[in-house]
Amino acid sequence: MSSSVFAAESAIRIGRQALEVEARALAQLAPRLGDAFARAVQTILGCQGRVAVMGMGKSGHVGRKIAATLASTGTPALFVHPAEAAHGDLGMVTAGDIVLALSNSGESDELNAILPVLKRLGITILAMTGRAESSLAAHADVVLDSAVAEEACPLQLAPTASTTAQMALGDALAVALLDARGFRAEDFARSHPGGALGRKLLTHVRDLMRSGDALPRVAAGTPFTELMREMSAKALGMAVIVDADDRVQGIFTDGDLRRLVEQGRDLRALTAAEVAHAKPRTVGADALAVDAADLMEAARITVVLVVDAERKLLGAISINDLMRAKVI
Repeated sequence: MSSSVFAAESAIRIGRQALEVEARALAQLAPRLGDAFARAVQTILGCQGRVAVMGMGKSGHVGRKIAATLASTGTPALFVHPAEAAHGDLGMVTAGDIVLALSNSGESDELNAILPVLKRLGITILAMTGRAESSLAAHADVVLDSAVAEEACPLQLAPTASTTAQMALGDALAVALLDARGFRAEDFARSHPGGALGRKLLTHVRDLMRSGDALPRVAAGTPFTELMREMSAKALGMAVIVDADDRVQGIFTDGDLRRLVEQGRDLRALTAAEVAHAKPRTVGADALAVDAADLMEAARITVVLVVDAERKLLGAISINDLMRAKVI
């Protein structure tokens, strides 16, 4: 490989040309989606097993991504390396599965070696290829055309636009399947429990709320000094006033204390019932934690009480609890 002086303008020009070539490839791919694409979606929807995605080289890397996208959007899928399949991994493909095989040329030796075996096993084969007359296409039950007019590589050697087309076609399959299945954000969250969406859609108030002895609670007749002692001990910035059956009667917060001090009230003469707000904001234990966050934001409060249908106190959840759990 010969050395040359770096030229920034040339690098930018080549980069832009590559992007333009790939953009044209995708623009030309969209109108070609038709009956074959619909049959592929319908075939996968009817699959009782999994989609086994196969591909060699760069197509294999794309195939791994397609398998991951399918799996995360409601279509059970896995990647099977064609070369390893010929040496035992073909056992990963079982009756009821579908094979999605990727090859731009359609003449991958490793794929061609196992295609006849797959056919004998009665496995449905979906092909994604740039050559409709290829060996892969000949073995396939459904052929998805991923052909491109040119590669972004100036030498027309490195798979570039062709792999972009494969990737985009795989995404198109995944989103069409997602829509056909009625896949929802909640379903997506279940396969992404560690992500931000998963935390928002899978974390419930009961998972984060403080309960039991961690809750500051007093009876209505509790003297103000004892009310303050309970608030300080539990460090939630509030205390809940409850009756003998633990039903919520009111709430007293740090903000209420500041307002009483500003008014010059004789605090020692007051009871919990006299200083409490009678209608505190509440939420159910089964509510999403993100809904509790929305309630706090709308009401401009930092703690919300958790109650059951009879307004019995179950717990409390604070803005700090939500932040620690990365719900907000």
